[in-house]
Amino acid sequence: MRQITLTVFVTLILCSDCTNHSWNKIDHPVRIIFDTDLGPDYDDVGALAFLHAMADSGKAEILATVASNKHDLVAPSIDVINTYFGRDKLPVGAPKSAGVSLSSSQHWPDTIVSRYPHRIMSTSKVPDAVTIYRKVLATQPDGSVTIVTTGFLTNLCNLLKSQPDSLSMLNGSELISKKVKILVSMAGKFPEGREFNLYMDSTSSEYVYDRWPGEIIFTGFEIGQKILTGMRLINSDIQNSPVKDVFRISIPLSREDKNGRMSWDETAVLIAIYGTEGFFETRRGNIIVNSDGSNSWKDNPVGKHFYVIQKMPVSDMSKFIEDRMMHIPISKSTKL
Repeated sequence: MRQITLTVFVTLILCSDCTNHSWNKIDHPVRIIFDTDLGPDYDDVGALAFLHAMADSGKAEILATVASNKHDLVAPSIDVINTYFGRDKLPVGAPKSAGVSLSSSQHWPDTIVSRYPHRIMSTSKVPDAVTIYRKVLATQPDGSVTIVTTGFLTNLCNLLKSQPDSLSMLNGSELISKKVKILVSMAGKFPEGREFNLYMDSTSSEYVYDRWPGEIIFTGFEIGQKILTGMRLINSDIQNSPVKDVFRISIPLSREDKNGRMSWDETAVLIAIYGTEGFFETRRGNIIVNSDGSNSWKDNPVGKHFYVIQKMPVSDMSKFIEDRMMHIPISKSTKL
């Protein structure tokens, strides 16, 4: 009986704002490649759960999930979340080049990897993320793919530099120009500052943001810093969920998380699915990546970069995001 009740609950969660809001008018599922550094922080887990909820509701189609963090538990952790949501066949990749390797001090990756089903045993065993990108992009309709990056820009730098191969006759920049609709990037601090995702591989960040052939929407540090989520999730009666376990383990270990975890990465998925209308204002121009990994901003009426400014009340956005993070997988919630 509990699972039947959860099915109704999930339907209500995903449809609670289904009337009188322009952000629900999504004609076709948004085709998304999710690129994450999942591991040093855990808002990536909330973002991936949000994304799977959107796929279950028909608002998104997840094409691939790739890691920008080379630590051995990152790809297995991604695979745990994908498997929990019934998408264990999703392509998973990681950098084969030099790159950042960071683990979590809160030890949630080893917990979920030991507790939940998954097929990937090590990040080192998955294909090159560039191969995944090129293979997936080559098969998609022109101008149809949204890339969401919530970590380092290592993979996208390597993709831009990639050359024609058996997967596509186009080089990386040409392939992006032809297939990618927009890049949504959780990186930077606006209008200026120094932010983790950008400075940890600042060389790649500078290369990507200087040479990306299409539009980029940035959701900066200052946005997610104010949006707290996770407390309703860990206090819910949801059982056997790796998403809940990650927040249940991590929140008590940090004094700054006593009211919930800052939700940087979830805002990138929100923008990718729903756009910015009703949620954010936007500022148009160009990001400037400095040699020390900090960033500044230059307004430009024809610039291809945009950063967002909070519009929806923070408390409303926190609820909006956490509702989706609490989604029960269809494959589990419909079983009697």
